[in-house]
Amino acid sequence: MSQTLRKLTTIFSADVQGYSRLMEADEEGTLATLKQYRDAMAKLIEGHGGRVVNTWGDGLLAEFPSVVEALRAAIDVQNDLAGRNAGRSSETRMQFRIGINLGDVIVEGDDIYGDGVNIAARLQSSATPGGIVISNTVYDQVRNKVAVGFDFLGQLPVKNIEEGVPSYAVRIGETERPPDPAPRNWGRNAEAQVEPVPTLSEAKPVSKPPRARILGVLGVVAAGLVTVNLLSWDGEFWARWPLLGMALAAAAAALPRTGRIDRPLAMLGLVGLFILGINLLSWHGEFWARWPLLGIAIAAGIRWVTRQGRRQNHTR
Repeated sequence: MSQTLRKLTTIFSADVQGYSRLMEADEEGTLATLKQYRDAMAKLIEGHGGRVVNTWGDGLLAEFPSVVEALRAAIDVQNDLAGRNAGRSSETRMQFRIGINLGDVIVEGDDIYGDGVNIAARLQSSATPGGIVISNTVYDQVRNKVAVGFDFLGQLPVKNIEEGVPSYAVRIGETERPPDPAPRNWGRNAEAQVEPVPTLSEAKPVSKPPRARILGVLGVVAAGLVTVNLLSWDGEFWARWPLLGMALAAAAAALPRTGRIDRPLAMLGLVGLFILGINLLSWHGEFWARWPLLGIAIAAGIRWVTRQGRRQNHTR
């Protein structure tokens, strides 16, 4: 009889986006592609010191003793699969979603169970096709060790976890790794290194424009409005209203998308400044903005206290 015990490990959960649709279109071809892709994933996982725990349907569960190697394996998997998908039509591409969590699990023989596994599966289900989502426990270990970017997604609701789990999306292909003094194998198999594969940024274009471009467009539009106002001057500077709105949009676009700044709190502050600006630009001797500003201050205080409580719970 196998002994039941607990351990801390890094859980890697993956599944196929739109698997039912692919099966309906071509059952035999989809199964053959799934086997081919999953075999490639298994080789990369083993090359990074991981172990495939289980496979079912279109899913795969693995564990790693190293958090850093788990993320590196996930990046290599998504880059490898992006290369394999590049030659396929959009209708037949098989894209995996990956979730990674560092947590306590129950071990029974070769299987693992528990909230640590459930969280990894929930992170995986929130990832975009071809993407990776990690928990805050993983982020704390890898943020300065792997040359990729991270976007804070907020508190991810998870069953049996009252406060939710802070999660981060991994940006793949946006930052090149610095050259290593030793060969860049990171423990992966030689077979997996025969041919380089394109990164995800090469496989599909980035859809969101950079913040600098957004700010530049807003600046050009603002200059145009001021010019129109001045050339059609009739004694009123009406451009102040759209300029105020664009200033709010520019400030919101400039907010960093990381967990170091609480975006809801920052947005409350920006809304407060917007209301104050309206009051001052339409001044008639009354400071009416004090009432909405009081409400915003109360909401910001509640948000700050709630966030501090969550942080304390996660650090226990």
